[in-house]
Amino acid sequence: MNYYAVLDVGGSSIKYALMDESGEFIEKSSVPTPKESLELFVDQVHLIVKEYQKIHELRGIAISMPGAVNVDTGYIAGLSALPYIHGPNMKELLRERTYLTVEMENDANCAALAEGWIGAAKDVMDYLCLVIGTGIGGAVVLNKNIRHGKNQFCGEFGYMIMEDYLERPEGETWSSLAAVGGLIKRVAKRKGVDPVSLNGRRVFELANNGDEEVADEIERFMKRLAVGIYNLQYMLDPEKILIGGAISSREGFVEQINEILSQLKLNQNDLTIHVERCQFGNDSNLIGALYHLLQRQSIGEKREAIPNE
Repeated sequence: MNYYAVLDVGGSSIKYALMDESGEFIEKSSVPTPKESLELFVDQVHLIVKEYQKIHELRGIAISMPGAVNVDTGYIAGLSALPYIHGPNMKELLRERTYLTVEMENDANCAALAEGWIGAAKDVMDYLCLVIGTGIGGAVVLNKNIRHGKNQFCGEFGYMIMEDYLERPEGETWSSLAAVGGLIKRVAKRKGVDPVSLNGRRVFELANNGDEEVADEIERFMKRLAVGIYNLQYMLDPEKILIGGAISSREGFVEQINEILSQLKLNQNDLTIHVERCQFGNDSNLIGALYHLLQRQSIGEKREAIPNE
C-alpha cells in the first residue's frame, strides 16, 4: 500500500491528512494557515510531512490550493487570501524542501475530481461542479479530465455577466446575484441592516419565521441560480451538474433547484438537466488533491515505460 501526505490550503486553515492510494484516511487534522510569510508556510508543510514520515514512507505530497493553479509549471496566478503563494514556483519550493514529489491543483477542481473518482460523478464522463459560497466557483470535467483553459480560469462561472449590463456598465455577475454572499447583501439592503449582522443560516431562518421580504429575495436568488445552471447546460451539455458548498446541504435545496429548472424550458426540446449534491463535504478537496497526484504519477509512469525511439 502506498501512502501520501495530503493538504487542503485555505485562507484560515490548512486541513491535512495521511491517506492511502484508495482514498482512505489514516488520520487527519488541521492547523491555522501562516499569514506572515511564505517561509513560515513552507516550514509548516515540511513539519506536517516529517510527522507523517515517522508513520509511513510517503510516495508524494498532494495539495489543494486557492487561485489559478498551473498544474504543469507550479505557479499560481489570480488572487487569494494568501498573497505570498502568487509569484513563486510553489511546487519547486516544496519539492526542494521535502525531497518528495509534489502535485497541486485548484481547490474547486479538487472537489470536482473527488466526485469523479469515488463520488456522485463516478459513473459519468462529463460533468460540472458548482461550489456556492461567498461567490460561485467550480470546475468543468470532460471525459474525466479537468479543463483548465488558456488562462487557468475554466470553471470560474461566477464571473458570468447576467443582468443589467446596459444600465450598469459593470453589469451584475452570477456571483453577485446567485451566491450566498450576494443574497446576504441584497437581504441586508432590503432590510436596512449591516450585512455583517447576517449570514446564510440567519437569512433562511428569517424566511422560515415568516419574513416575506426575505422570502422574496430567496425566491429571486433561487431562480437566478437556476437560470445560470440552465445556461451552463446549454453551453456544455454535461451528464450531471453537481452543487457543493454549505448551502447545498439544506433540506430541499437541490430539489427546489430541479423544480425551477423543470419550468425553465423555453422551447420544445428534449433537454434534460440533472442536478445533484456533491457527495463529499469538508473532505472533498483532500480526496481530489490525492486523485490528481495519482493521475499525474500514473501518466509519468506510462511515459517512462515507453522506450526511446
